[in-house]
Amino acid sequence: MKNLIALVFFIFGQTMIAQNIDFNTKKGFVIEGFDVVSYFNNAPKKGNDDYVSKYKGGKFKFSSQDNLDTFNENPEKYVPAYGGYCAYAIAVKGDKVSVDPETYEIRDGKLYLFYNSWGINTLKSWLDEYPDSLKEKADINWKRIN
Repeated sequence: MKNLIALVFFIFGQTMIAQNIDFNTKKGFVIEGFDVVSYFNNAPKKGNDDYVSKYKGGKFKFSSQDNLDTFNENPEKYVPAYGGYCAYAIAVKGDKVSVDPETYEIRDGKLYLFYNSWGINTLKSWLDEYPDSLKEKADINWKRIN
Protein backbone atom coordinates (compact mmCIF):
# COMPACT_ATOMS: atom_id res chain seq x y z
CA MET A 1 0.00 0.00 0.00
CA LYS A 2 2.85 2.42 0.83
CA ASN A 3 4.40 1.69 -2.56
CA LEU A 4 1.11 2.49 -4.30
CA ILE A 5 0.77 5.80 -2.45
CA ALA A 6 4.39 6.70 -3.25
CA LEU A 7 3.79 5.88 -6.93
CA VAL A 8 0.67 8.07 -7.04
CA PHE A 9 2.57 11.02 -5.50
CA PHE A 10 5.47 10.48 -7.91
CA ILE A 11 3.19 10.46 -10.96
CA PHE A 12 1.22 13.47 -9.70
CA GLY A 13 4.47 15.35 -9.02
CA GLN A 14 5.82 14.58 -12.51
CA THR A 15 2.55 15.78 -14.03
CA MET A 16 2.79 19.06 -12.13
CA ILE A 17 6.40 19.56 -13.27
CA ALA A 18 5.51 18.76 -16.89
CA GLN A 19 2.89 21.53 -16.90
CA ASN A 20 5.47 24.29 -16.45
CA ILE A 21 6.96 25.93 -19.51
CA ASP A 22 10.56 27.10 -19.77
CA PHE A 23 9.69 30.73 -20.41
CA ASN A 24 12.16 33.35 -21.59
CA THR A 25 12.07 35.47 -18.44
CA LYS A 26 14.72 38.07 -19.08
CA LYS A 27 14.17 40.87 -16.52
CA GLY A 28 12.11 38.42 -14.42
CA PHE A 29 9.01 38.42 -16.62
CA VAL A 30 7.92 36.70 -19.83
CA ILE A 31 8.81 38.90 -22.86
CA GLU A 32 10.71 41.28 -20.60
CA GLY A 33 7.43 42.37 -19.01
CA PHE A 34 5.58 43.28 -22.20
CA ASP A 35 1.81 42.76 -22.12
CA VAL A 36 1.09 39.60 -24.16
CA VAL A 37 -2.54 40.61 -24.75
CA SER A 38 -1.50 43.95 -26.28
CA TYR A 39 0.24 42.15 -29.15
CA PHE A 40 -3.13 40.92 -30.37
CA ASN A 41 -4.20 44.56 -30.75
CA ASN A 42 -1.09 45.21 -32.89
CA ALA A 43 0.24 47.57 -30.23
CA PRO A 44 2.77 45.88 -27.92
CA LYS A 45 3.01 47.72 -24.62
CA LYS A 46 5.14 47.31 -21.55
CA GLY A 47 3.27 45.89 -18.63
CA ASN A 48 2.75 47.50 -15.25
CA ASP A 49 3.80 46.11 -11.86
CA ASP A 50 0.19 46.60 -10.69
CA TYR A 51 -1.13 43.98 -13.14
CA VAL A 52 0.71 40.67 -12.82
CA SER A 53 -0.34 37.07 -13.35
CA LYS A 54 1.48 33.76 -13.03
CA TYR A 55 0.89 30.92 -15.43
CA LYS A 56 2.72 27.59 -15.84
CA GLY A 57 5.79 28.88 -14.04
CA GLY A 58 5.99 32.25 -15.82
CA LYS A 59 5.21 35.73 -14.56
CA PHE A 60 3.35 38.06 -16.93
CA LYS A 61 2.82 41.82 -16.72
CA PHE A 62 -0.12 43.68 -18.24
CA SER A 63 -0.77 47.29 -19.13
CA SER A 64 -4.32 47.31 -17.74
CA GLN A 65 -6.76 45.42 -15.56
CA ASP A 66 -8.77 44.59 -18.69
CA ASN A 67 -5.78 42.90 -20.33
CA LEU A 68 -4.97 41.01 -17.12
CA ASP A 69 -8.57 39.76 -16.95
CA THR A 70 -8.53 38.84 -20.64
CA PHE A 71 -5.36 36.79 -20.14
CA ASN A 72 -6.69 35.05 -17.04
CA GLU A 73 -9.86 34.03 -18.92
CA ASN A 74 -7.87 32.18 -21.62
CA PRO A 75 -4.09 32.20 -20.99
CA GLU A 76 -3.28 29.57 -23.64
CA LYS A 77 -4.45 31.97 -26.33
CA TYR A 78 -1.90 34.61 -25.27
CA VAL A 79 1.11 32.61 -24.10
CA PRO A 80 3.86 33.15 -26.68
CA ALA A 81 5.01 30.24 -28.80
CA TYR A 82 8.17 28.49 -27.62
CA GLY A 83 8.07 30.19 -24.22
CA GLY A 84 8.84 33.58 -25.76
CA TYR A 85 12.18 32.52 -27.23
CA CYS A 86 13.09 33.33 -30.84
CA ALA A 87 10.90 31.17 -33.09
CA TYR A 88 13.47 31.22 -35.89
CA ALA A 89 16.33 30.04 -33.64
CA ILE A 90 14.14 27.27 -32.22
CA ALA A 91 13.34 26.13 -35.77
CA VAL A 92 16.76 26.37 -37.36
CA LYS A 93 19.13 25.45 -34.52
CA GLY A 94 16.96 24.19 -31.69
CA ASP A 95 18.46 26.97 -29.52
CA LYS A 96 16.75 29.19 -26.99
CA VAL A 97 17.65 32.73 -28.02
CA SER A 98 16.39 35.98 -26.46
CA VAL A 99 14.17 38.26 -28.48
CA ASP A 100 13.42 41.88 -29.24
CA PRO A 101 9.93 42.21 -27.69
CA GLU A 102 8.88 44.50 -30.51
CA THR A 103 9.79 42.05 -33.29
CA TYR A 104 6.89 39.65 -33.53
CA GLU A 105 4.26 38.04 -35.69
CA ILE A 106 0.77 36.78 -34.95
CA ARG A 107 0.29 33.64 -37.07
CA ASP A 108 -2.78 31.42 -36.87
CA GLY A 109 -3.79 33.14 -33.63
CA LYS A 110 -0.43 32.54 -31.90
CA LEU A 111 2.26 35.04 -30.85
CA TYR A 112 5.76 34.39 -32.25
CA LEU A 113 8.77 36.47 -31.18
CA PHE A 114 12.11 37.05 -32.88
CA TYR A 115 15.67 38.22 -32.32
CA ASN A 116 16.43 41.60 -33.87
CA SER A 117 19.80 43.15 -33.07
CA TRP A 118 23.17 43.91 -34.62
CA GLY A 119 21.67 43.95 -38.11
CA ILE A 120 20.11 40.50 -37.75
CA ASN A 121 16.33 40.40 -37.92
CA THR A 122 15.16 36.80 -37.67
CA LEU A 123 11.55 37.76 -38.39
CA LYS A 124 12.68 38.74 -41.89
CA SER A 125 14.47 35.38 -42.24
CA TRP A 126 11.40 33.56 -40.89
CA LEU A 127 9.15 35.22 -43.47
CA ASP A 128 11.65 34.68 -46.33
CA GLU A 129 12.22 30.98 -45.56
CA TYR A 130 8.72 29.49 -45.57
CA PRO A 131 7.33 30.13 -42.08
CA ASP A 132 4.92 27.17 -42.17
CA SER A 133 7.82 24.77 -42.72
CA LEU A 134 9.91 26.53 -40.05
CA LYS A 135 6.99 26.35 -37.62
CA GLU A 136 6.82 22.57 -38.08
CA LYS A 137 10.55 22.28 -37.35
CA ALA A 138 10.26 24.61 -34.36
CA ASP A 139 7.37 22.57 -32.92
CA ILE A 140 9.50 19.41 -33.09
CA ASN A 141 12.58 21.11 -31.63
CA TRP A 142 10.58 22.75 -28.84
CA LYS A 143 9.26 19.37 -27.67
CA ARG A 144 12.85 18.16 -27.50
CA ILE A 145 14.38 21.13 -25.65
CA ASN A 146 11.56 22.32 -23.39
